[in-house]
Amino acid sequence: MRVDDFDLLAVVGKGSYAKVLQVRKKDSGKIYAMKILQKSHLVARNVVAHALAERKILANLKHPFIVSLHYSFQTHDKLYLVVDYFNGGELFYHLRKAKRFTELQAQFFICEVILAIEHLHSNNIIYRDLKPENILLDCDGHIRLTDFGLSKDGLKKGVLTRTF
Repeated sequence: MRVDDFDLLAVVGKGSYAKVLQVRKKDSGKIYAMKILQKSHLVARNVVAHALAERKILANLKHPFIVSLHYSFQTHDKLYLVVDYFNGGELFYHLRKAKRFTELQAQFFICEVILAIEHLHSNNIIYRDLKPENILLDCDGHIRLTDFGLSKDGLKKGVLTRTF
């Protein structure tokens, strides 16, 4: 897998460690989100382990309320994670637009978030970055948890983390 296997369509997000593009896989026409991480930035900020943990977590998770990793690859300079693309936008956008959700809407989103977090916990993963910006909506209005860069995996029951 290479960057050349995709048409780069649009920038859909920028974070402190990565840029996210909407892409189309050339052979299938399928639309994805491609997270691009600069290796030099990861090393300079001492977050290489975070990027590797995110890839490992996404590669091993399958859940209807969590984004799925389809491809990952690297070049000399960059790491690439190709995940589901959801055109419903961030929950943050919808909350700002509506100012507040109805109680029924809030219950719906919270229940789906709880199911996603419960799945993570059952797999010994702590998410650690829950915020409306990291909750995407699919075309049917269901949530998809994304951005696992701060997550910790492999934790046993009762064991505390020693990092923040």
